[in-house]
Amino acid sequence: MPLHRDDPESVGGHTLLDRLGAGGMGVVYRARARSGREVALKVVHAHYAADGVFRTRFRQEIAAVRKVSGAFTAPVLDADPDAVRPWMATQYVPGPSLARRIRERGALADAELRGLALGLVEALRDIHRAGVVHRDLKPANVLLAEDGPRVIDFGISRAAENHQTLTETGQMIGTPPFMSPEQLVDARAVGPASDVFSLGSLLVYAVTGRGPFDADSPYLTAYRVVHDAPVLDGVEPALRAVLERCLAKDAADRPGLGELAAGFEALASGAADAAAATVILRPGRRATADTGLTAAADTAQATRPVTVADSPQGALPPGGSAPQGSRRLRRWARPLPVATGVVGAVVLGLTAYLTLGPGWAFGGDRSGEAPSAQSRWAAPPPGWRPWQTTVYERAGHGVRTVPARQAGGTRGGPQCHVHERAVFCAGDGVLPVRLDGRTGETVWRAGSAASVAGDDFSRFKILGVRDGAVVVQREPQGEGPNRVFAYDAGTGDLLWQRAVNAEWIDPMLSGGLVVLPEGDGTSVTARSPRGGEEHWTQRLPARHFCGAAEPGGQLYLECSPEEDGPTLIVEAGRDKGPGGRLSVPAKAGLVGAYDGRLLFLELTQDEDGNLLLGQDAPYAAIRTVDPRTGAQRTTELAEEYGGQVSLTGGTLWFAASNGRVTAVSARTGRPLWQTSTSLERPSEATYDPRSRAVYLASATGRVGALDAKKGTLLWETPPRAARDDSDWGASEVRTLDGALVAATPDGTVFSLDPARPGRTPQSG
Repeated sequence: MPLHRDDPESVGGHTLLDRLGAGGMGVVYRARARSGREVALKVVHAHYAADGVFRTRFRQEIAAVRKVSGAFTAPVLDADPDAVRPWMATQYVPGPSLARRIRERGALADAELRGLALGLVEALRDIHRAGVVHRDLKPANVLLAEDGPRVIDFGISRAAENHQTLTETGQMIGTPPFMSPEQLVDARAVGPASDVFSLGSLLVYAVTGRGPFDADSPYLTAYRVVHDAPVLDGVEPALRAVLERCLAKDAADRPGLGELAAGFEALASGAADAAAATVILRPGRRATADTGLTAAADTAQATRPVTVADSPQGALPPGGSAPQGSRRLRRWARPLPVATGVVGAVVLGLTAYLTLGPGWAFGGDRSGEAPSAQSRWAAPPPGWRPWQTTVYERAGHGVRTVPARQAGGTRGGPQCHVHERAVFCAGDGVLPVRLDGRTGETVWRAGSAASVAGDDFSRFKILGVRDGAVVVQREPQGEGPNRVFAYDAGTGDLLWQRAVNAEWIDPMLSGGLVVLPEGDGTSVTARSPRGGEEHWTQRLPARHFCGAAEPGGQLYLECSPEEDGPTLIVEAGRDKGPGGRLSVPAKAGLVGAYDGRLLFLELTQDEDGNLLLGQDAPYAAIRTVDPRTGAQRTTELAEEYGGQVSLTGGTLWFAASNGRVTAVSARTGRPLWQTSTSLERPSEATYDPRSRAVYLASATGRVGALDAKKGTLLWETPPRAARDDSDWGASEVRTLDGALVAATPDGTVFSLDPARPGRTPQSG
């Protein structure tokens, strides 16, 4: 693919020649080193480079790849994880991916399959000898060179040493059709046998053109991986006997790589019976590399306890609540009877959706009549109707249409704000649009991304709407400074713009002022949203990465040191000097304010004192701090909870990636209720005091409503998005008087009536 106009000419002394591909985390280029050698150069997207956790993961990726060497892997040649945009150069392998080969020419012939299977087994042996588990072996990560396959992309590989410093918890890391059951159930239990399972799925795909667990939805696919037998139609019997054992649900029942190599050699010579005998494991043997990882280490990983619902099947019935005070169950290495994580609750929504069909909203009325209990719901604004649109529709004012290349979809947005019955949205390559909150019509579009930023790929984030101004931050995809723009909310005209230095803190709108890091980025300046006039300036703690929060109406800066150390909490505002700083442990994160005190949640630590990180990373305790005296109090949570967190009044809402929502008392740390939904990786909960309901949305456009006091599932809607971008996460549900507004990563924006969520929307 040719280079884009915003691509740099060189990176780290490597001249860029063309693009090999782009994904959610970065861009891969074909490049030439100073020596003249061609390399595959991976460059991380700018908005991920600013993420400390992602940068740590990328640093681990480089360390992992450097440990691996072998004839069937692509070695790392050069890297700089500390660059502004971290990059890594690996051996360039001319040849298509296995995915492209199957797509263009169909399933592999027997001779091709033998070479592929033996090459991949050898590659996995080299990877496992280095103490690494690949975790994402799939057709797109296998390149077909003339002299054999090459395994690439250790972006989510996991070094298996016991002293690992970063533990990812609760994330669906991998690609569902080629993931192992343990990856979906408990990511910390993943070992070399997981790669054997992925190899089995990949070889089924290579010989049939489809995966053994394929389904229309990645969530149904994940469910099949954990629960169902593989579909091996079209696989000849001798090979089928080998692949069935690779695809065993229990990791201990899968063959080792040495046995697999012998089995594939025997199959190639026609000795099918010998091959079948070769791969029968002795009882209790766990599949490991010939050297490197040990069975004991793998068992230790697998015996970590995990949290499951207090239900015989690991999931609550639709609309049901867990008993108050329910505790975690401990599940040891075998068997794997229950799917948690992304699978635990997905069957609820799938069953209802497949049974009832599109257009049904649980608890709603298909005829469009309002439900009998109407006292809960407020009336939508006058003139409002259900609507659905995209951020690419023709606008009434400003730039009427967008280029086709932009209208292909915003993979990381849009993000929307509601203000005075208007909806303002922006996202990747999409400058702000104003939608009529009553009809969904596009009132104005401020301009194409290229007209202001010079490219179509920058991310635009709405900071807020205040004093008739929409304030937007631009995060460049390539080189160039961050900028903040203010647009007139009524017309979309540009009011002012300023360059900002977001190295240490991001801009924000707080207390009626825009707080910007300017100059060298070591201080913040507060400006008027409408005119940009300066109000006050404050220095930041030196060498600290800061975030801003506004609990209780007061702006605080939450600053973590570049090196290890406690987090500083600094009160911001006019005449606020460097004094008056509070100190809390690094494991504590500021969530909000409750009863006049700042409320933090403390992350769980493993046996070695390392923090567990990730989307569903468990929290262990509540810490409250008196901002006047500095007095601190810690309350242990009755259970460990994870997911998207929000705080309203005295209630903490935890929305886990498997759709389970838990309400916890901010005072006692005890659960008030727990309910499972079919929402995939839901947004944080939005509490609406008028309807006494909690609303959540998924990236596919499902919206759910729960009773805030009892946790009863009031209703759920089917998906609305044109495609499944669940990996990008969900946007928070916004309230617009009596209506709701939500968005999906493909650019869809819609509004519904919570009293009648099943009404058919009109096009905006």
